[in-house]
Amino acid sequence: MRIYIYLVVFLCSFSIMKAQKLVPTKSDSVYKKIDEFSQDKKFFKFIHKIMFRKKETIRVSKKKKQKTITSLQVTFNKYNCKIIRNINIETLDPFGFSIENDQQIPKYKMERFGNSLHIKTKNWTIRNLLLFKKNEELDSLIVKESERIIRSQRYISSVIIKPIPIANCTDSVDVSIRVLDTWSGIPTGAFSSAKANLDLTERNFFGLGHELELNYIKSFNNSTTNNFGYDAKYTIPNFKNTFINTSVSSKIDLYNNTYKTVKIDRPFYSTLTHWAGGIHYDYNVHTQIMADANAILASQNFKIKTYSAWGAHAFNVFGNQSEFGITTHLVFATGFTNTAYLEKPSSTYDPIQYNNSSKSVLATIGISSQKYYQDKYLFRFGIIEDIPYGKVFSVTGGVENKNGVNRAYFGGRFSYGDYFDYGYIQGNIEVGSFFNGKNSEQSIYKFEANYFTNLFPIGSWKFRQFIKPVLVIGTNRLNTSQDRLNLIDINGIPGFNSSPLIGTKKFLTTFQTQSYNQKNWYGFNFSPFMNFTVGFLDQGDNTFFSNKVYSQIGVGVLINNGYLVFSSFQISFSYYPSLPIDGSNIIKTNAFQNSNIEYHDFQIGQPSVVPYQ
Repeated sequence: MRIYIYLVVFLCSFSIMKAQKLVPTKSDSVYKKIDEFSQDKKFFKFIHKIMFRKKETIRVSKKKKQKTITSLQVTFNKYNCKIIRNINIETLDPFGFSIENDQQIPKYKMERFGNSLHIKTKNWTIRNLLLFKKNEELDSLIVKESERIIRSQRYISSVIIKPIPIANCTDSVDVSIRVLDTWSGIPTGAFSSAKANLDLTERNFFGLGHELELNYIKSFNNSTTNNFGYDAKYTIPNFKNTFINTSVSSKIDLYNNTYKTVKIDRPFYSTLTHWAGGIHYDYNVHTQIMADANAILASQNFKIKTYSAWGAHAFNVFGNQSEFGITTHLVFATGFTNTAYLEKPSSTYDPIQYNNSSKSVLATIGISSQKYYQDKYLFRFGIIEDIPYGKVFSVTGGVENKNGVNRAYFGGRFSYGDYFDYGYIQGNIEVGSFFNGKNSEQSIYKFEANYFTNLFPIGSWKFRQFIKPVLVIGTNRLNTSQDRLNLIDINGIPGFNSSPLIGTKKFLTTFQTQSYNQKNWYGFNFSPFMNFTVGFLDQGDNTFFSNKVYSQIGVGVLINNGYLVFSSFQISFSYYPSLPIDGSNIIKTNAFQNSNIEYHDFQIGQPSVVPYQ
């Protein structure tokens, strides 16, 4: 076990060392200008030392894999600064069409039947995602970024943007955009003797790009407060090309717990964005089982309202004459949060008043540099995916007022990611703490890494290995079970039920082997995957590495078929050698998915404390 722990820690350390030694390739003239600009300004000189090394010490492998991100930009380079005369948009149904071959049409009845049930994306929905317009000068970088934004929409399978030369015209160009839809409606459900539920997700409501999520649940016994419950959410992701997202949700479960949320925000959706912000309202009424000092359990009522607002601005501190300068920003962000407890537990069950009204003001300043490279066969079979790489360094400070006490907060984040000969690696470090006078409270140290290999072939199969270690250390945490870590599902081991198991420190690592079969069987492509997750918690009473280790071993298969209404679906089985509640040797179905491993981006958003989870 110790050897395993040391190996994972070494991987985290290695990713950070790479972050300090390698920088994006740049021309001598651009680097010289940045170097000269930073020398006579103390702040920028400090940032310069963090972001760069001197020319003579930069060592970049000649064998480093070329990131496939420039083909579109090169295609448009010779049309730069020409006036865009027309923008021609064509959206295609999901089955039987090709964005590369405009002569290809559906040949089979099944394809035509599937397309007849599908509502194509509206042309103006795609136009709403573009960063360029008619009668503007063409910029290849903006065109490339527009294509990435379109491809990132969950209802789009693929997109291609091409320049169309105009005969006998040297100062203008047309732009052609072909978009292939994906099937956007996903109904699922489950049935048992105790309850049944029906889920419907529509990611492209009437071709508008809006998202509708509905869940209905029905209880068949008398152990619940309600006989039925629901969860509904409607999202408008982009209002009139402003990229302002609006979502409204409402939920009532079988125990009459109520949750309502309204969120309006504009994130840094692109590295070309300079303004971001949002407002958020959350209301929930729920009950929770809590224990008093004598371990007597009782149901406690909560009624909470939360309001928050934030805004941020990004500055191009290294100019806008190069792609590096355009995609590297100095970011200032500030935010306010007001949480009001209209109903809360009695002092018997919450003696330190952990659940109490609070107000906080936070501000963040940092440097963010992010670009993308394109790859295939990660989480979507054969479809181009945009992987972020870059670096971010930020510090956050502010004050919180709770229980009549003002506490200062300071935190920071450093993250670096890039694609090397041996694959993609990302390291992320976050630290934060409240300060009550000179005493630190609720401190957290979080270390993460995310690594996946290049594709390696074995016969007609391709494989990729993922590794994601996480180490969370909490010190001076409050004396309540609510201020503790757990291993439950999304924050720990998939499908794990560990409600009684809590701690102040957590170590967790996920290994996943993903395969991709190029051959098909009657139109089906099978991509088996295997997942192994291991972790433990420490309450502070034991030597850190001597705690009991819990694990999950899972196998599954991603099944793809372009002729089916649901082009892809997953089946998985998980084995748990030991669970704190359910016992030993437990098998569960569909407890995890192959896309559970995620990576961070390198943007700076709403200021927040480092999450203790």
